[in-house]
Amino acid sequence: MDRREWLETNGIGGYASSTVCGINTRRYHGLLVAATKPPVGRVVLLSKLDERITIGRSTIDLGANQFPGAIHPRGFKHLLSFERGVFPTFEYAAEGVRIRKTIAAIHGENTTVIVYELLESSAEVTLELRPFIAGRDYHSLVHANDGIHREAVFDDGVFALQPYDGLPTLFLSVPEGAFHPAPDWYFRFEYAIEQERGLEAHEDLFTPGTFSRLLAKGTALAVIASTSDPRGRDGLALFEQERRRREAIANAAPMTGRFGRALTFAADQFIVRRGADRKTIIAGYHWFTDWGRDTMIALPGLCLTTSRFEDARSILLAFAECASDGMLPNCFPDGGQAPEYNTVDATLWFFIAAQRYLESSGDEAFVRDRLLPVLRDIVAWHERGTRHNIHVDDDGLLIAGSEGDQLTWMDAKVGDWVVTPRHGKAVEVNALWFNALMILANLEQRWGTADASRALTESAARVRIRFREVFWNEAGSSLFDVVRGEDRDASIRPNQIFAISLPHPLLDGADAENVLRIVEQHLLTPRGLRSLSPEDPRFIGTYIGGPRERDAAYHQGTVWSWLLGPYITALVRVRGEAGIAEGQRILKAFQPHLEESCIGTISEIFDGSPPHAPRGCAAQAWSVGEVLRAAVEDLGMGAPSG
Repeated sequence: MDRREWLETNGIGGYASSTVCGINTRRYHGLLVAATKPPVGRVVLLSKLDERITIGRSTIDLGANQFPGAIHPRGFKHLLSFERGVFPTFEYAAEGVRIRKTIAAIHGENTTVIVYELLESSAEVTLELRPFIAGRDYHSLVHANDGIHREAVFDDGVFALQPYDGLPTLFLSVPEGAFHPAPDWYFRFEYAIEQERGLEAHEDLFTPGTFSRLLAKGTALAVIASTSDPRGRDGLALFEQERRRREAIANAAPMTGRFGRALTFAADQFIVRRGADRKTIIAGYHWFTDWGRDTMIALPGLCLTTSRFEDARSILLAFAECASDGMLPNCFPDGGQAPEYNTVDATLWFFIAAQRYLESSGDEAFVRDRLLPVLRDIVAWHERGTRHNIHVDDDGLLIAGSEGDQLTWMDAKVGDWVVTPRHGKAVEVNALWFNALMILANLEQRWGTADASRALTESAARVRIRFREVFWNEAGSSLFDVVRGEDRDASIRPNQIFAISLPHPLLDGADAENVLRIVEQHLLTPRGLRSLSPEDPRFIGTYIGGPRERDAAYHQGTVWSWLLGPYITALVRVRGEAGIAEGQRILKAFQPHLEESCIGTISEIFDGSPPHAPRGCAAQAWSVGEVLRAAVEDLGMGAPSG
């Protein structure tokens, strides 16, 4: 079975997604997954549309579903081609009939348009569409019940059904189509990836009946699935409007060619609306919302290399407005509740994002008037201490957390078990702290006072000296990962790369070369950097099993593709032209991944052991953002259009 997936997003947190073969393999797959509280509150309304074509006495099924011990129907047998260009496009061929299906999520609304074009046929065909309705939170599953509303309305080609109280109404527009009511449940749809992840994997779906429509050769039918009444709307016009929006993005792309175009379209998928007038970044599809850390790391690649400065400004402002006690939110929960503040590094990545925004956009007024006061407040809170034992130690380095906390990006926790304990002085946190001090010092010199700038510069200088004294591992010619008093963790992890990749590096010369060499020898793979050396006895090479097994492997050897960004930055900084050539070779070797999992985008993680199978989220913001940023900024693989 083809495990490749496709993804369409709508700019407010909702999406449409499934596999190339047409079988939903995740509970998160759906043709209309609506964000009821943008960008959260996501519900699977329309799970799928199964298609059937009748010509003469022949019936051709194009749909496909997996049930326990069986796959039925098997429409993928007729799949002639799949292409992920501006939209995911499928062509089917059987018995002289060739039909094209194209799926588009419409930007700014919970609407999916499905266009069917009859390309070849010796006679008219009847297209039959059977909708399967889930009507549930996208993390959950539904089973046959008497609570679903069966009373649907079909009028003037528009079907309407509110599956359950409290959910949006599902509208389906089938112009010139007929509706044949036959409400029923189909049982035990089986989701293969949920099985692999050790989760409940069977669901019952409700079908209200079928739609039919005659098609002649050359006919294009645009079906609209939406939470808004589509009466009076032209599906083909909506489709073309969305095509033009995306083509404009591609035309302004920093990179050309198939790889650059794919990354540009992928970047667009993560930038979404938050609330009425702010933007944010979805960390990953299908199940993540917007996380502070992921947003700040992904923003330069997704927004700045693509010259989407207005979006970047709105994102920075959204998080600045949520700053509390000198901290940015770690995440915004699914239900739209108050944000959570349980991260040490998201706040420090905010300085990097702000600095890169200023350099890229030249928007001095925004940084001076809206961000600088927040940056000042953050440093002040860190110096005097804030939540989770985050404070500056007597030696100027930053301490965060206590036993039982997981505040860095290596944050897997199972019950009370912190899988990768990193409380104390973490190497990348202190590299980020040094950069925060340097960035604020430069901003104070520009718009503040000389005294404030001088004090920050002196603090940074002290951190630089103390950093090497505390973190340099002479025996390993590398950096310790975490220091807690006299306890120095010599685990070989990728966190040390940030000491040489951030805008203000802490190491240079032989030290930087040694760190780079250690990372290459132990952690570098064709898909990213491992989170732990395979020579470490704690290394776990495959990310499989139930939630506990997967969480145990998450940062214990699993490969993270977002780390290719800082690695390439360090490679170029340390080795110059040779580093550029090597970085270009690495990204060329990486490109096939865009065809192996979720087509046209980059997965969250990969197995630490060969062949480095893609795992986790099918599409991850910082993976796309950092690959795009490094390609443009460090390797010169493109330049913003003038």
